[in-house]
Parts: sequence; C-alpha cells; structure tokens
Amino acid sequence: MSYQLSAVVADVDLLMEQTADLDHAVLAALRQDFALLPVTPQLVEELTGALPDFTVEELNQQQPFRLVLSTALAGVFAGWSRQGPMAYLEADFSGGSGHQAAVVWLAGTVAWGPCFDAALDRPRAEWPINTALVRIGVEPGGWIDPFAELGLHLEGSTEGWLAHGRRRLSADYWDDLAEEWEYRQNAVNQQPRWPDAVGEWGI
Repeated sequence: MSYQLSAVVADVDLLMEQTADLDHAVLAALRQDFALLPVTPQLVEELTGALPDFTVEELNQQQPFRLVLSTALAGVFAGWSRQGPMAYLEADFSGGSGHQAAVVWLAGTVAWGPCFDAALDRPRAEWPINTALVRIGVEPGGWIDPFAELGLHLEGSTEGWLAHGRRRLSADYWDDLAEEWEYRQNAVNQQPRWPDAVGEWGI
C-alpha cells in the first residue's frame, strides 16, 4: 500500500480566487469547505517561471520536503495566505515506511512549521499533517483525525487528486460509492418475501 501527496490545502473560496487565472491549477473538493490544490511541476513553473527542484538527500527536520520550496514558490503561498491560512502538505509512504511534513502560512508569513516526521510514533493529533490542518481551521468530526475528516484518504496520490478535481467529484464521492456497493451487496443476499408467488420475484 502506498500513499503520495504534494498539495496545498486551504479554504475553497481562497484557492478559487487565487488560482482563477492559472492554467495548471486543479482544485479538488474536500469536506468542511476546504479544497486541495495538487502541486505539480507544471503548476510550480507557472507560479515561479522556473522548473521545480527536488532534493535527493535524506529528508529531516532541516530539509522536510522532497519538493524544494524555493523563495519564489514560498513567496507565492505566503502571499495567498494574506486572505486566510493555508498549508503545504507532503507525504510519501510505501510498504509502511515513509514520511509526512507540513508548513502553515498566515497573514503573509510562516505561522507554524515546517514539521517533519518519519516515525509517526506520537499521538495522531501531533502528526505534522493533522497539526497543520487544525491550524488552518479544520474542525473535529466523526472521523478518526483531521486527515480523514477532510477526506485526504480518498485518493492515494497527487495524480489521483488531479483526476478527482478534473472530474469535479465531491469529497463524499467514494463514501457514496461505498454505501451504494454495500446496499447492493445486501440486496443481493436478501431472500424474497414469503409466501409470495414465484412470479413476483421477477424470475
């Protein structure tokens, strides 16, 4: 099982306003009126005029992201945060090992982080992505943590979120599919009412 993410998360209205004129911005709907913006090489180039850099060194607290947040790119995100808090989230897991990292901007400056964690041996509430989501305003709900509360588990990759956004799917799309599948499975396994005539069974 693998999971990979490189994205900005913020209020949907904020992201819609800031990305309205961008050719390579695709917004994917999340719960609680948040949206996710996949950060792709094409988007980085459009925002900064330069191709993105990716570190090949081992990640740590000093270098928490695989995508290098250049001065130009961080400046764009900081500028957007003058309209409200926003977070850059990065995760990469495969076979149970990997990392997650996050940073939050507010009012044009870094408000929290960046924070990196490859062990995830602390309580879930203290994991970088969960902490960042709370700091941008995600409210607790019925799901296990803020990550699941927004629906960030619904796609397993940045490319998956691109497809999700292009198809204009709601954050509850997969939940609805699961409910429909469960309903159909239960319907198949149900016995017809007794003692109705065979003709009423539709066979």
